[in-house]
Amino acid sequence: MKSAKENVKIDGIDKKILRFLMSDARKPVLEIARNIGISGAAIHQRLRKLENSGLIAGSKFVINPKVLGFSTMAYVGIYLDKAMSNPVAVKQLEKIPEILECHYTTGNWSILIKVLCRDNEHLMQVLNNKIQQIDGVSRTETFISLDQQIERQITI
Repeated sequence: MKSAKENVKIDGIDKKILRFLMSDARKPVLEIARNIGISGAAIHQRLRKLENSGLIAGSKFVINPKVLGFSTMAYVGIYLDKAMSNPVAVKQLEKIPEILECHYTTGNWSILIKVLCRDNEHLMQVLNNKIQQIDGVSRTETFISLDQQIERQITI
């Protein structure tokens, strides 16, 4: 597998295959092959090459959290008392299931996390009883997302 610093070369056919799969990862390979005008075996070979290169990191089903009762999305900037607290804090953050993403950032915060909760009360409990109790966390700054207006992947 190539390292993240190496660029992968893809051609027009690879791009077409990727566009089909990015719009619907369940699209049958033979349907893609018919649309592009090459064999199903060629599609499989190209997909294997793209997976081995590290360009394709997998496929997944996307769950609609609102259907399960999770309607409060928030971004929380975490201030640490010192930079050395980062590894310990991240290990503790990993244990909190409401945290979907965790980023090491520049700027005012040391860490920026994306949190999904049932409602504002649930968010307050996660902040007060879980995140702010972690050793090294000096304070947090929370932004509640009212609506996600853009969601997309990189353009191929």
